[in-house]
Amino acid sequence: MVGIRTRIAPTPSGYLHVGNGLNFLLAHAIARESGGTVLLRIDDLDAERTRPAYVEDIFESLHWLGITWDEGPRDAVDFARNWSQTGRMGPMYNMLERLRDMGVLFACICSRKKLAGCTCRDQGLSFDATGTTWRLRVPAPCPVVINDLIGGSTTVDLNTLMPDPVLRQRNGSPAYQLASLADDLRFGINVIVRGEDLLPSTACQLYLAALLAEHGFLDVMFLHHPLITDDQGRKLAKSEGADSLRTMRSGGISPDQLKRDAADLLARLRDRCTSPGQRFKRGRT
Repeated sequence: MVGIRTRIAPTPSGYLHVGNGLNFLLAHAIARESGGTVLLRIDDLDAERTRPAYVEDIFESLHWLGITWDEGPRDAVDFARNWSQTGRMGPMYNMLERLRDMGVLFACICSRKKLAGCTCRDQGLSFDATGTTWRLRVPAPCPVVINDLIGGSTTVDLNTLMPDPVLRQRNGSPAYQLASLADDLRFGINVIVRGEDLLPSTACQLYLAALLAEHGFLDVMFLHHPLITDDQGRKLAKSEGADSLRTMRSGGISPDQLKRDAADLLARLRDRCTSPGQRFKRGRT
């Protein structure tokens, strides 16, 4: 694919782990092989979990991995001054208002625990009431077509994967699904590399783009890769444990094995040898 514009989009909510590193290496390799462009975008709308140390860890991890980027912040200071998502919220709020005017949102007061029995969908609660979230009213069924970078397409049911997702949080901030879409549109991203656990997010963002007639996003090509798991087959979480990139750096471990893992996985994906749902266990040195 010629003219690739992809992004590396970490969240500064914890120290990055090897799964994050694998994702970054895949996106970087795909862009560089085609002469494409890499954007570094740090998703920091979750202010309660963002820490300066986590932002610093992103830059240190990318340098350690040998990853370069063409656009985005040079360092933590440049990020805080010029690249924080909090400075790009205008288009996100505009999208929210457009969706509300279209009648596809509803206000909700349910907690996550109570969501299974939620009746807010049909109550017509005020969007302006304190402490409400704004949710997207997803029809059933809701087929969404996802374009695969390596070939073909996949159709999934958004209602099954992510029914009625939150688009505006209780504190009034745009939620991840809408913020990510707004930023990908702003920066002209046309290739997105993600873990397969984010397939529901892909479906949600494509559906939102269709509602908003943002046709550029509907042409984005996606690569959903298998996840790196721990020895018990569990998805890795951000931490200071043995699988954090920070721990590996401080222990003097080379990133070479992780680079080999990324190259091997990309080759397997290209050969169509990895089936959906298969987990990828990291090689050990």
